[in-house]
Amino acid sequence: MASLKDMRVRIASTKATQKITKAMQMVAASKLRRAQTAAEAARPYAEKMSAVISNIARAAAGSPGAPVLLAGTGKDQVHLLLVCTGERGLSGAFNSSIVRLARDRALALMAQGKDVKFFCVGRKGYEQLRRQFDKQIVEHLDLRSVRQLGFINAEDIAKKVLARFENGEFDVCTLFYSRFKSVIAQIPTAQQVIPLVVEESAGASTTSYEYEPEEDEILTRLLPRNLAVQIFRALLENNASFYGAQMSAMDNATRNAGEMIRKQTLVYNRTRQAQITKELIEIISGAEAV
Repeated sequence: MASLKDMRVRIASTKATQKITKAMQMVAASKLRRAQTAAEAARPYAEKMSAVISNIARAAAGSPGAPVLLAGTGKDQVHLLLVCTGERGLSGAFNSSIVRLARDRALALMAQGKDVKFFCVGRKGYEQLRRQFDKQIVEHLDLRSVRQLGFINAEDIAKKVLARFENGEFDVCTLFYSRFKSVIAQIPTAQQVIPLVVEESAGASTTSYEYEPEEDEILTRLLPRNLAVQIFRALLENNASFYGAQMSAMDNATRNAGEMIRKQTLVYNRTRQAQITKELIEIISGAEAV
């Protein structure tokens, strides 16, 4: 059995840990408000951009001059998985849930005989994926030095992806990130960005429009920017999801530390009481023997 001194040290250590987790919870809560606002502000622009491009793409359907970012390479052999995760841990299952979704997709594609490559954005995803797919990771981008995410960061990633696509290094690119829903709910999401998937909306208008310049020329300009917009949205969603997950994880850790302190204190008091009782019995027995 541990001595009373060891128990006191253990209780003090747990209390110090509780203070740290509580402080981290408060910091995450303060940063979450700004990150959530940024993510929610980016959603309408990204969704409207997709809607506009889908509208134009439907008009350009079947055109021999359709941009390759829309039409694709005509093959489906090499897949690039653009996996965006956090730079830090202590956020529950935030990072591992994104990695799990990407890993499952990679294994499913490989089972079909496809070639899979990874582009990792974020240290945690890279560290987890390299254990199993080290030779398939073609690029890793670390954003730890970035204090505040900007569109320029997304543009940099988009340029790297487009350069690889233009060099014929892959046929399909899928973006993986975590969509922020609430503090306790973040949804791992996979979104194909190359070639762009044109979804038919239920209330799509059948009106015919004439575009100036031509649809193909408009799409050639819009599609690269749309890629950067979708990546920027993913980074902002990830940022909000990270702080939400970290806030929830640190709250649970603080509660668990409190419960552990309660149990440790109870054991300490019982042990101390038993030791005092034993000492009193020894004193009384000694006095009676005299």
